Amino acid sequence: MSFRREAHTPRGGPDGGDGGNGGDVWLVADRNVSSLLAFRDHPFRKGESGVHGQGKRKHGRRGDDIEVPVPEGTTVRRPEGDIVADLTQQGDRWLAAEGGRGGRGNSRFLSNKRRAPSFAEQGEVGQETWYDLELKLTADVALVGFPNAGKSTLISVISAAKPKIADYPFTTLTPNLGVVRRSGREMIVADIPGLIDGAAEGRGLGHQFLRHVERARVLLLMLDLAPVDGRSADDQEAALLAELGAYQPDLLDRPRLTIGTKTDQAELDWDGQRISAVTHLGVDRLVEQLLTMVTAARDAEPLAGEGFVVHRPAPEGVEIVRLDDTTFEVMGRDARRAVALSDLTDIDALVYAQNRLERLGVYRALARAGANDGDTVVIGKFAFDYESES
Repeated sequence: MSFRREAHTPRGGPDGGDGGNGGDVWLVADRNVSSLLAFRDHPFRKGESGVHGQGKRKHGRRGDDIEVPVPEGTTVRRPEGDIVADLTQQGDRWLAAEGGRGGRGNSRFLSNKRRAPSFAEQGEVGQETWYDLELKLTADVALVGFPNAGKSTLISVISAAKPKIADYPFTTLTPNLGVVRRSGREMIVADIPGLIDGAAEGRGLGHQFLRHVERARVLLLMLDLAPVDGRSADDQEAALLAELGAYQPDLLDRPRLTIGTKTDQAELDWDGQRISAVTHLGVDRLVEQLLTMVTAARDAEPLAGEGFVVHRPAPEGVEIVRLDDTTFEVMGRDARRAVALSDLTDIDALVYAQNRLERLGVYRALARAGANDGDTVVIGKFAFDYESES
């Protein structure tokens, strides 16, 4: 609230400026984000506050919005379980919390009947709420190899995943997922249960295992250089590629890298790239290669088209909630804003608030809800005694 004060103008009019709106919080689907791990240690996101208005009709600056990147395929639910947004493709955006609207300065309330308004409007508190974020993970890298090729050991070394590890085949019966983070980049690696000959025809749960490879961006073929059955690395590679091609031919066109494992106890010749997950030999180089391949595969994917689904809640109106026999609470953003004035003891401010509530239909709604003269009406932080219009 401010009045113009200048030389030779002792009784200038109101010149209080408006406050800036608060910043909004947006959730944005980003294909370069692979997980929701960023929310584990830092679950809160907050838009910037607006700047206060000043005299001379100086309006405050609006607070900056904040965009929160989430993986493609993120579903947003209210704590009650209702789905409010599906962010399925790159660039999908959803307004998670709206910043409060800035309060209006006293110059906004100037009228023919109100020549010197001595009240202003308080800034609105922004929305604050909790959401449950769910993600159906799609692996960036699928580890493909025969049983006991060292897949579980590798994923335990490069990520925080803790799969069951033993020196016998079929230790892994269900896929294990690990999130690998390096230098601000991340990827999801899936430890696929070991394939066997005939997997493409369904032998040994082959279809259940192979379906986890379908949507992986990059394939890492792991050849056991110390196999129990003495099978050569070349034979292993040929058999793995044959099973992948028989199950889904376009898997052979997927970016892939082939490595030999168990270098620390190798018994077979292999001219290609080697690693040892136990001694960490070649592991860092492998992770950098995979990150580069995953980034290139993401960049090569087409941008989102139409068809993504965003759920939006119905607009909020005025609602009357009966707290007890003589107490009613008026719910609704517009109603709360109507009484958010700096000084309701000012008669002009009180008349303005009453007129605003009447235009919103609050009095009629209270009468329909059964309010009687003398009952307490709560709106936001304020409480009033109800008086019927008659």
